[in-house]
Amino acid sequence: MKKISRVSLVLSLALLAAASGCTTSAPTNTATTSASAPAANASPSASATPAPSATPSPTPESGAASLPVTLPVLDAMFADSSFAGALKAKLQLTDEQVARLRQIAREETAKLSESKAQTGTTSEATRSAAEKIKGIVGEEKLAAFTAFVGERWSGGGGALPGKPNSVPTDTRIVVNAPAFRMDVFENGQLTKTYRIGIGYPEFPLPQGMRKAEQIIFNPTWTPPDEPWVRGRVQPGEVIPAGSGMNPLGPLKIPIGLPSLIHGGKQPARLGQFASHGCVGLTSPEVQDFAAVLAEASGTRLTPQDIAGYAQKRDRTQVVKLTNPVPVELRYETIVVEDGRLHIYRDVYDKGTNTEENLRRVLDVYGVRLEDLSEQERAQASSALQEMAHDAHGNPSRDSSAPPRGKSQSGNVTYNVKGQKEVVIEVAALRGKGYPAPVNLTPPAPQPTPQKAAPRKRGR
Repeated sequence: MKKISRVSLVLSLALLAAASGCTTSAPTNTATTSASAPAANASPSASATPAPSATPSPTPESGAASLPVTLPVLDAMFADSSFAGALKAKLQLTDEQVARLRQIAREETAKLSESKAQTGTTSEATRSAAEKIKGIVGEEKLAAFTAFVGERWSGGGGALPGKPNSVPTDTRIVVNAPAFRMDVFENGQLTKTYRIGIGYPEFPLPQGMRKAEQIIFNPTWTPPDEPWVRGRVQPGEVIPAGSGMNPLGPLKIPIGLPSLIHGGKQPARLGQFASHGCVGLTSPEVQDFAAVLAEASGTRLTPQDIAGYAQKRDRTQVVKLTNPVPVELRYETIVVEDGRLHIYRDVYDKGTNTEENLRRVLDVYGVRLEDLSEQERAQASSALQEMAHDAHGNPSRDSSAPPRGKSQSGNVTYNVKGQKEVVIEVAALRGKGYPAPVNLTPPAPQPTPQKAAPRKRGR
């Protein structure tokens, strides 16, 4: 048996974020619906009401069946004890077929390593998974399998706003993955912005409507009985909070199985891929966010309370929010923000940076593409082309497009290569759009806006 390297061990431990919370996404520039469910690693006292498996109400752009299913995502789904039985009953699968699905999901997760980066994309991982799943359930059941997994994600969360760049009028959290940004709104007012780490393309951050109902301080971690856990950590062993073997940081906030908002990230990972389908913050920042979230929900949680929990690292404490807070997980690569047009990198390879999507966004503000000056249109077209590339710098495409070549499994994509954003000054958008960051934590370098030359007036 091969020895487990330190890097592989650390990743294996971090992968438990996938089993205890962290995984998948929906492919559009707007949103689908999604479920609110407990994280698998929540303590017994932190249990939440399971999400219903109602059929979602898909938007015109996507539905539950279009959610990309990768094998590590499937592995995380099996962490829910009810998943295997429901899968068997829904698709009329045999025990052997379910066991084989669980096995290939575990084997793929066990291969993942951060020591060799820059190799995979979400669409490649999705396509590879589909081929392997089809080999087990058969081609005739593949679509039903994908739809079933989509339903597990999409039931009960409620639909996101149908218009792009929607500004909340209530209290909620908004996460936009391509912008690496999380916002806190209170009664329609943006009060706080965080720069975040997002899920690797192989573990894409979900898209849809979720809900935060509790904050779990000092979460312990119990390794599941899986091949990639065995070594220095034993299945069933309780790993205390604060341990170097515990990937969850000082606290976690479940936002629907199996995703979390949690700490434990290094500052360099903010604005990059950093998790297995979760929203990642540093430990000090997730403690700050917990206080902000508590205030937004009308829950009493003082800095002294948080400091007290941190001092008792061997004791898990669950704070139930007085009022649950909605959490929007968006994938918007074209955003009008405070009068400027922001075009973000298509990091999950969804093919969203198109002229059609740009027209949809401009239409929200009563602006046509033809209303822009010739230079503004040229800049927008150039930005769409430049940002229509995946994390490796390759032209993006949706998961139905033919592959570029053989996918190299076994590695996660660790960094985004090249520029992540282009900002364009557009006169017709002045004073319009989604609000600019407020009290941004931590401060991020701001791109220099591209200004169009003034229009020439005729004589």
